[in-house]
Amino acid sequence: MKLQERDIYLDTLSREDCKTLWNDFEYDFAHPTEELSLGHSDEKANEWFDEIQKLQGNSNVRLGIFKNDGTVIGDVALQNIDRINRKCSIGMGIAKIENRSKGYGYQAAMLIINYGFKYLGFERIEANTLDVNIGAQKSLEKCGFTLEGRERKSIYLNAQMHDRLNYAILKEEFGVIGYVGF
Repeated sequence: MKLQERDIYLDTLSREDCKTLWNDFEYDFAHPTEELSLGHSDEKANEWFDEIQKLQGNSNVRLGIFKNDGTVIGDVALQNIDRINRKCSIGMGIAKIENRSKGYGYQAAMLIINYGFKYLGFERIEANTLDVNIGAQKSLEKCGFTLEGRERKSIYLNAQMHDRLNYAILKEEFGVIGYVGF
């Protein structure tokens, strides 16, 4: 499955793509969004690939984010799929700092959200981010997500407590922002 946007496309991740993302990941000390994890290895990348394959189509739909030249730069997923209640959450990561804040994440999010609403029949897509992740907040709001709540001091990260922000977008709201998609 390949979903095309202006600067990027989404496609299936291979084992080699997972190794590339695993090895290319750069921790952003200025804008932390997760714990610093040292000792990444090819074995862990293989475990991640195996986990993706195990969950793919059941509880997750995870695709690679590729620049139009074929370079893998990240991944995006519809996860925690709840088919009974027709909802899921979205998650994303861009490996290298130089590829962040360039619009690639926004394009990837719009593609996967459109896919979730149009082809998987979801009615609601949720997202969580930290209070310090201003880039994710701006991107979610640009995609049409609404801030629904704040879990105060719910995440301990780098010796500090942070709020978790809860966002969601409904199918009918996504149509309002005018995304035509593929």
